[in-house]
Amino acid sequence: MPPSDSDAHLDAAAFADRLGVRATTAAGRVISGATVSGVRPLTGGASSLTFVAELSAPEASESVVLKVAPPGLAPVRNRDVLRQGRVMSALAQAPGVRVPAVLFDDEGLPPRIPPFVAMNLVAGECVEPLLEEVREPAGAHRVRARYLDAARMLGHLHRVLPAQVGLGAEPVVTLGDEIDRWTRAFETVPEDLQGDYRTCARALRESAPDQAEPVVNHGDYRLGNTLCEGDRVTAIIDWEIWSVGDPRVDLSWLTYFTDEARHPAAPSPEPCGTPTVAEVVREYEQALGRSLPDLVWFDALTRYKEAAATALLIKRARKTDTMPPAFRRMEPALPGLIDEAMALLGR
Repeated sequence: MPPSDSDAHLDAAAFADRLGVRATTAAGRVISGATVSGVRPLTGGASSLTFVAELSAPEASESVVLKVAPPGLAPVRNRDVLRQGRVMSALAQAPGVRVPAVLFDDEGLPPRIPPFVAMNLVAGECVEPLLEEVREPAGAHRVRARYLDAARMLGHLHRVLPAQVGLGAEPVVTLGDEIDRWTRAFETVPEDLQGDYRTCARALRESAPDQAEPVVNHGDYRLGNTLCEGDRVTAIIDWEIWSVGDPRVDLSWLTYFTDEARHPAAPSPEPCGTPTVAEVVREYEQALGRSLPDLVWFDALTRYKEAAATALLIKRARKTDTMPPAFRRMEPALPGLIDEAMALLGR
């Protein structure tokens, strides 16, 4: 007999209770007399489970976020929450960069007892303006201001030398590695989602520019992976796929979520208020302290990456019969993204 909704609720409640006990133990190792209570689910990313709780200590109390690897699965790649904690800890003092403060963590005994990392709860809303169903003209000024602040923060992030913050041992993801990663993704999705990806991959390899000095890349840097209050970004979140690699990978990805880029997942052709691509690049380069060449090639890589990543998500959504509206809009557009990439490469 399949489990009932009440059984699932009991399982979730029991998991939260056990997590609270584990978190209290972990917190006590770094904060004398600390306890963690009131663990409850918080909407978060698909790679990990996210909870909010109350951390009480003799000196002060605060709300915390607990990010937990999915139980029953190896905590590797995008499920490696401890690795995500390491990069946030490394960037905690970086000038111009704001990330949640990592307070404590626990390695668990995976896969049965999953690891988790605890962070302070940063105030702010998490919104991707381009993907919002309703366009509010009155909010366009705020969208623009937040976007430019995010561009400046990315420039400051990319000023950080990995070796100077304890990340020097991280393997560098080359441009060839980037192409190969998304090519492997294409090989696993249905044919109607592929487009002529093989020709595009070959064109990307043949025209790849020289690699820039490696930096800490977020991997999915856009407003939807930040928290914002007013006109400012309060924190960069969701570090599941961070790496050390070419800074233009992150920059091009950010510009793809502007009105000008005409992302096919946007629910409306009406502008949401983002700055232009040129404005984003200018703010970024001023914060970075130098200009970056060959951005058009990276715009082609971005479309290749978006097509591959979204094809994977659509494949999974088809299996579970849970297709969000954005995926439905993207489904027929994926082959066209490959064509866009080829046009940007002059092919």
